[in-house]
Amino acid sequence: MGLASPDDAAVLRLDEGLAAVLTVDFFPPVVDDPYDFGAIAAANAMSDVYAMGGEVALALNVAAFPDDLPHAVIAAILQGGADKVREAGGVVAGGHSVIDREPKYGLCVLGLVHPDQVLTKGGARPGDVLLLSKPIGTGIVTTAGKQGTAAPEHLQAAVASMKELNRHAMHMGRELGARAATDITGYGLVGHAWEMAQASGVRLRIYAQRVPLLPGALEYAANGVYSGGGHRNLRYFGPRVQVDGSLPEPLRLALFDPQTSGGLLLAVPRRVAEAAVAQAPGRLWLVGEALAGEGVEVVP
Repeated sequence: MGLASPDDAAVLRLDEGLAAVLTVDFFPPVVDDPYDFGAIAAANAMSDVYAMGGEVALALNVAAFPDDLPHAVIAAILQGGADKVREAGGVVAGGHSVIDREPKYGLCVLGLVHPDQVLTKGGARPGDVLLLSKPIGTGIVTTAGKQGTAAPEHLQAAVASMKELNRHAMHMGRELGARAATDITGYGLVGHAWEMAQASGVRLRIYAQRVPLLPGALEYAANGVYSGGGHRNLRYFGPRVQVDGSLPEPLRLALFDPQTSGGLLLAVPRRVAEAAVAQAPGRLWLVGEALAGEGVEVVP
């Protein structure tokens, strides 16, 4: 699986019982604390392996640092990443760094999965429901943080969400018989739902009022706090999806908000979904359904 059928990661069959999942991701700091930045970047990079149904085995650091950045800061970033990989059950085995004026950090990740258990964006079927494993709004809250207008407790909640691995969410999805999966990152919830709809040949209906939001996200969006990536998502995906005109503008903006280390979006058979959500409050949210047709529609 690669460019011929684009998905969250490349997959190479090694033999009848094992496949390798390969992905890479890195970016500039989204928070001020270097340890948290390293942990968030690592969780984000590993998320693509979980979106494909795999387990993390090995990672390599990908880094760019200014030559005058204090060694203690670099060490904290790398420690945050290494600790998060260890939490995932993998190991960091080196990597590569270059000198750059703007710090950047992430991972190249190798995961493993049975070929018959690979999850893709293209497996959703009419009658499935959509489960989301994390609240959205990290782009809005971290933008408010950069502007100095975010409440400390709102930033703390966003950081905790971004540092959370999608490993457990993938395990829950597998137990529920998930047919499709993707992780919510730079294209926002609506953009990644559109990718799943296109790959699966279905129409996805998202119920906006059911989508969990991070504390403060709507408040900041209502005050005009929004990232450049969010505006790009609106320009690209806005004409491609149908959004109910009665939705409050801050909520509409949040649905297009680019996420860093967002949750998994899972297409799961309806018969098991409602009971699973009831048994895992605060871990899974039922946010939509798959219908016959094509595209994405967002309704109240």
